[in-house]
Amino acid sequence: MSERRVPAGLLPTNQPDLFFEDNAVGRLKKEVWEASDAVIDAILAEYGIPSPIEWAKKGSYIQTTIRHELEANRRKDDIVFIPVGCTELHGQHTVSAMDTLFVSAIVEGVRRYQVRKGLPAVNLALPPLMYGAHPYHHMGMPGTIVIRENVVRELMIDVMLGLWNDGFRKQLIINNHGQLWVLEAALHEFLYRWQLPGVFQIFDWHRAVREFWFPGGPGQVETPFVHADEAETSLALLMFPKGMCDMNECVDTKPEPLMPTGHFDNSVDNFHRPHRWSEGEGHMTIEIAATPEGVVGCPGNASASKAKRPVAAMCEYLSLTCEQILKAFPAGAVPPTEKVTLRSAKEMEPYLKEPGSKGWKSVYGLNKIGF
Repeated sequence: MSERRVPAGLLPTNQPDLFFEDNAVGRLKKEVWEASDAVIDAILAEYGIPSPIEWAKKGSYIQTTIRHELEANRRKDDIVFIPVGCTELHGQHTVSAMDTLFVSAIVEGVRRYQVRKGLPAVNLALPPLMYGAHPYHHMGMPGTIVIRENVVRELMIDVMLGLWNDGFRKQLIINNHGQLWVLEAALHEFLYRWQLPGVFQIFDWHRAVREFWFPGGPGQVETPFVHADEAETSLALLMFPKGMCDMNECVDTKPEPLMPTGHFDNSVDNFHRPHRWSEGEGHMTIEIAATPEGVVGCPGNASASKAKRPVAAMCEYLSLTCEQILKAFPAGAVPPTEKVTLRSAKEMEPYLKEPGSKGWKSVYGLNKIGF
């Protein structure tokens, strides 16, 4: 048998068709991919996963932190995670806040880890989207509350502007719902209008660690990631308190295609197909007609163990991202104004000062110069 050829710049794995890039992100993923189950459990323990959601816990979120403590922490770490989710039917066996709860648990875990390690602690904003935007094929589903795209977009722009004004100029939006195109539009519209220096990123977290959701990996799911299925129910079994996922009520379903499959990918782009799932309608029956149960897939296959490795990978990846951002731009620093906006450094000088300090100006007094 010929020796396996590894392309330059890539790292092999024990799965013949899976390679990771030979950089910090790829090496991190490879390490998590090859870790033993005991090591994965140890990683999750460092992040305190599972733990109760901390929306009302003192010091966890910007809105639950005493002001002078918030400002002191921001001087050390001015990154903010903005978790976003939705209210959506996820079958009879679990809850409609599923997406918002998952993403909150992950960002809270990263913050806990940083505090335990004595590192600068990332800031958390309470989820601005408890109700989210939705693709067309979700329309009409009971329990799914659809917010118009322009409303979601404008809300996110306002949240981003307010956080920037308060000195949080490195904003990482962590998404746990099928509304990525709306969030991308919000990010770009925010920058069109305001032309502000900073670091702005969106993480569709399941897709960020998509390798760990592919059927057949170490301890992984047996079916492709879709909705309220084996993957999401496994997350619920891992991260929800006892009783919030009733496996006795699980039903397995199948989508109803109207054309040959192979063109549109699943929720995490496992198959590298020509289209992302959101890039068309009409080729599939809408949800209320095909899967009114609010499930697309096989939740009956779920187990908490199947969600451990993807969650560990995402927590480690967000930790790495924070580390690299602060190394490039320490707290209080942003990318050079004239390299990332059409404004001048002189114009932006007072707006980039610490909020409330001598000479600081509020960004709400700045003229818009975009579309």
